[in-house]
Amino acid sequence: MCPPLIVQFISRLLLLFHYFFTLSDDDLEMTMVCHRPEGLDQLEAQTNFSKRELQVLYRGFKNECPSGVVNEDTFKQIYSQFFPHGDASTYAHYLFNAFDAGHTGSIKFEDFVTALSILLRGSVTEKLQWTFNLYDINRDGYINKEEMTDIVRAIYDMMGKYTYPALKTDAPKQHVDAFFQKMDKNRDGVVTLDEFILSCQEDENIMRSLQLFENVI
Repeated sequence: MCPPLIVQFISRLLLLFHYFFTLSDDDLEMTMVCHRPEGLDQLEAQTNFSKRELQVLYRGFKNECPSGVVNEDTFKQIYSQFFPHGDASTYAHYLFNAFDAGHTGSIKFEDFVTALSILLRGSVTEKLQWTFNLYDINRDGYINKEEMTDIVRAIYDMMGKYTYPALKTDAPKQHVDAFFQKMDKNRDGVVTLDEFILSCQEDENIMRSLQLFENVI
């Protein structure tokens, strides 16, 4: 994806995190015992969150997902609330698959906070690797033009005509071409993880956008 859309992806993804991260201190005190997830000590060791932060995130997660897991339909319903003027279902599908690291068809709290830990407090390389995996739809280790076209179209659908009233039909192709012009270093028609990371690190806008995550919690 060309740099502006990468930045846009990051800013929009932050909305999802803010959605789950809403809880007053009074509510927290009332629910710490009843809704304390198993393995809290283990999650603290595996992520970059404190126990209290994990408790807050868990409360928000359980508010929307009382069963403790999120299936794809529920995930789409949650994400679509941020984009009333567009259709976020396809993009939410790709995002759901990125969170569902174990390919189980559902997102557990552990999946959620593991991804959140990477995107908020991971290294630059870890953040970019997670983003690369989102774009690598077929998970073959490469981003090809078909995958990027699907991602770009999904973002345009999500933002809707209200945001892009005069969108030209060839705009997605232009974005994809710009992405590959910038990131396909050896011009072999695919973008590898190394090419993606190197290109993003060379872009000041992308690097600044990654820093936005650090102040969310």
